[in-house]
Amino acid sequence: MGSVAEANILNMTYPLFVTVFSWFFLRGQRDLLSLIIVAVAFVGVWMVLAPGDLKPGLESLWGLSSGIAAAVAIIYLNVSRRYHDSQTILFFMFGLGSVLVGACFSDAIFMPNSEELFFLLSCSVAGVLGQYLITYGFLYVTAVEGSIISSGRILLAALLGPILAADPALTLTGWCGAVLIFAANVALALRRARA
Repeated sequence: MGSVAEANILNMTYPLFVTVFSWFFLRGQRDLLSLIIVAVAFVGVWMVLAPGDLKPGLESLWGLSSGIAAAVAIIYLNVSRRYHDSQTILFFMFGLGSVLVGACFSDAIFMPNSEELFFLLSCSVAGVLGQYLITYGFLYVTAVEGSIISSGRILLAALLGPILAADPALTLTGWCGAVLIFAANVALALRRARA
């Protein structure tokens, strides 16, 4: 529905939502200045959602909802990592994901041809390896710090989207929004590191 860059940028709003949700659910991670930083970042979110006019497209809300869902997952992962090893967490994450995909999207599943299968397996190996490394890394960082590590994806998506996926380039307003979101993510990481 939208560009790859926009989807990645909106997905990377999850550190903002981690901060907001942490305020309510993880009392040891409450911080008023962090909420102010998040408020500024939401101006950036708005700039990405509605770069040319004052109302965002409904399709952009899918990307934003992925940021909300990812924030819930990051907080849950952080809490789970305190009690379980990486293999147990990954087994339940991928197992639950497989069951949900099978139940909700069984009509869209088909047998790929050999070229599609190659790319599907390549992406699968990279995804499983990436998820394993993220899960293992949460042993050493807080929920907010862990979510910030991957924030560089915001600028990479904005830069590489037009090159790799032939997406339209972000407008100046979209770039300003992406930079605001990235800066807020970095500011949140630095605040957590100092605390």
